[in-house]
Amino acid sequence: MPVMTEKEKMLAGEWYRCQDPELEAMQARARAAVHAHNHMAPDRRGGIAPDLRALMAQVGREVYIEAPFHCAYGVHISLGDHVYMNAGCTILDTAPVTIGAQSMLGPGVQLYCPQHHKDRVKRSAGLEQARPITIGREVWIGGGAIILSGVRIGDGAIVGAGAVVTRDVPAEATVVGNPARLLHG
Repeated sequence: MPVMTEKEKMLAGEWYRCQDPELEAMQARARAAVHAHNHMAPDRRGGIAPDLRALMAQVGREVYIEAPFHCAYGVHISLGDHVYMNAGCTILDTAPVTIGAQSMLGPGVQLYCPQHHKDRVKRSAGLEQARPITIGREVWIGGGAIILSGVRIGDGAIVGAGAVVTRDVPAEATVVGNPARLLHG
């Protein structure tokens, strides 16, 4: 049986070491695209700088990402039509991140696919797991919200500003708080 690379382990949801030359090269490419996006004049950049658009897995029509923006790899991000991300959004896309059409992310929203090992020795060795994040269509995520590894947010849901979402959110539901709890839905 062939030995899996750290990238293959990451994409399979297995424990992997994030300090790996192949992963670091991918991160360097993402940093360059993010830098170009964040430093390009808005009238030249449009909704998303060409290098960042080319890096991502899929970018729909009329997507707008305010600067500054940060992502870990970029290649695992898929954005539907008319997605809007306000300034300061961060996506740690060690697994696929899908954001459905017409969804809006407020300023400083953070999406975290990686989960570091709970064992301190293994964590110190750089072990982490990656789980996908899926955000449905027409979702509104308030400023400063944090969406954790493996979470799915249903179509039409609302995530209140500053919420920390640790579990799936049903379609049309509203969640608030830390940890996020169902307000209605």
